[in-house]
Amino acid sequence: MIPVTTFKGKAVALFGLGGSGLATALALAAGGADVTAWDDSAASVENATAAGVKTGDLRSLDWSKIAALVLSPGVPLTHPKPHWSADLARAAGVEVIGDIELFVRERRVHAPDCPFIAITGTNGKSTTTALIAHILKSSGRDTQLGGNIGTAVLTLDPPKAGRFYVVECSSYQIDLAPKLNPSAGILLNVTPDHLDRHGSIEHYADVKERLVAGSKTAIVGVDDSYCERIADRIERAGTKVVRISKRSVFADGIYADGARLVLARGGATHEVADLSPIQTLRGAHNAQNAAAAVGACLAVGVSEDEIRAGLASFPGLKHRMQPVGRKGDTLFVNDSKATNADAAAPALSSFERIYWIAGGVAKEGGISTLGEFFPKIAKAYLIGDAAPAFAATLGEAVPFDVSGTLERAVEDAAADAGRDGSGPVAVLLSPACASFDQYKNFEVRGDAFVKHVAALPGVSMLVEV
Repeated sequence: MIPVTTFKGKAVALFGLGGSGLATALALAAGGADVTAWDDSAASVENATAAGVKTGDLRSLDWSKIAALVLSPGVPLTHPKPHWSADLARAAGVEVIGDIELFVRERRVHAPDCPFIAITGTNGKSTTTALIAHILKSSGRDTQLGGNIGTAVLTLDPPKAGRFYVVECSSYQIDLAPKLNPSAGILLNVTPDHLDRHGSIEHYADVKERLVAGSKTAIVGVDDSYCERIADRIERAGTKVVRISKRSVFADGIYADGARLVLARGGATHEVADLSPIQTLRGAHNAQNAAAAVGACLAVGVSEDEIRAGLASFPGLKHRMQPVGRKGDTLFVNDSKATNADAAAPALSSFERIYWIAGGVAKEGGISTLGEFFPKIAKAYLIGDAAPAFAATLGEAVPFDVSGTLERAVEDAAADAGRDGSGPVAVLLSPACASFDQYKNFEVRGDAFVKHVAALPGVSMLVEV
C-alpha cells in the first residue's frame, strides 16, 4: 500500500467503493486523513464498513471543512451529467481528484525522481503497459505495475529512489489527475470511444492530451489526426516529443518498417529491434505498441540490449491476441479484450484465414469499419445481442452462422476449421463488442473461451486452464 500522507490531518470525502475506491479509502486512512466514504450501492458501503472504513452519506457533510473529494474513475465527472457528489464538491469550491492524482502527489513528496511511465490511448494501452513492465522487470529493475490494467495504483509499494512505476491510465483517471507528470508519458492513439462520458471526440482527445502535456518526455503515436495535432501542439509548448508510427518514416522518432523497429535521430537510423520472431508481438498494431515501449524505456535509462531481451521474452497479454490452443493447422486465439471494432482490427489483420467469433453488446457503428478484413474471414460465428446487426453487415460478403452462445460458436468454428485443409487457420474470438449481455466482463468471456477450447477433443493447450 501507498499511504496517502499528503492529506494527513485533513477531512476528505470519497465516493465510489469498488475495488480501487476501497483501496483508496484505506490508503488515505493509513496516511492520516479523516476519510468519509460513500457509494450508491448499499452492499459496497457495508463491505467498506466491514473493512474498517468510516462511511457516511456525503450529502450530510459540512463541505466547508472538506479538503478534497476523491472520486472513483467509474463515476461520471462531466457527462452525461456530473454525479451529485461532484456537484456538491464544486458548489463548495472543493477539488475533485482520483487515485492517480493521489499517487502523483505522494511521488512528488517522497521520491520525485523515481521513474514513472504513464500510458494511455484508445487501443493498445494494456499490451504496451504490460510490455514495458516486462522489459523493466526482466532487466532486474524494481518495477511496480498498476492503474487501469487491473491493480489499483495505491496498492503498489511506496515511491522510493530507483523504483520504477508503469501505470496504465484511462481517460476517466486522467480527468481526475490535474497534476499528472510522468517521466515518460505515452499516447498511442485516439479514436471515438467513451463519448457518453466525454460528450465529444474533441473533449475525449483533450483529456488524453493532458497525460503527455505534463510529461518530461512524451511518446506520441501520430497515425491519427488527433494525436498528430497533439504532438505538434505540446512540442511547440516545450515538451520533448518522440513520435512513433506503424506506417510513417521520420527523421526523428521510432517507426515500424514491417516487423523492424527503426530508431531515427537527426536523420541517422538504425534497427533497434526485429519483431518477426516474436509471436506475441505479431501485427502492425503490436509494432506500434513495441515502438512506444522502446521510446519510454530509452527515456528512463534502459539500454537497447536490455530492451531487445525484454521484447524477445514477452509472454503476451492475457485476452489480447493470446494463443491458447492448437489442433493440427488450427490455432485458437483469445482476443476477448477487443471490445469495439477498432480493437478487433489488429487481430483480424494479423491472420490470413480466420474462423471469427464475434458479438456481444455492440458499440456505435458495429463492425461496419472492418470490411477490409472480410476477405480473410472463412466464416463468422455470431453470438449475443449484436448477432442480428452483425449478420446484416456481413450480408453476402462473409458466410456466417448465428451461434448464439460462445460454447456453440467454439464447437462450430473448430469443426469447420478442422475441415478447412488449406493450411494454417485461426479460430479467433475477437468480439468487437462489450461482454455485458452474457458475461460480467471481457476477462470472464475470455476465460470461458479458453475453457470451451480445452473441452474440444485433441486440442493441445498453450495456457493453463
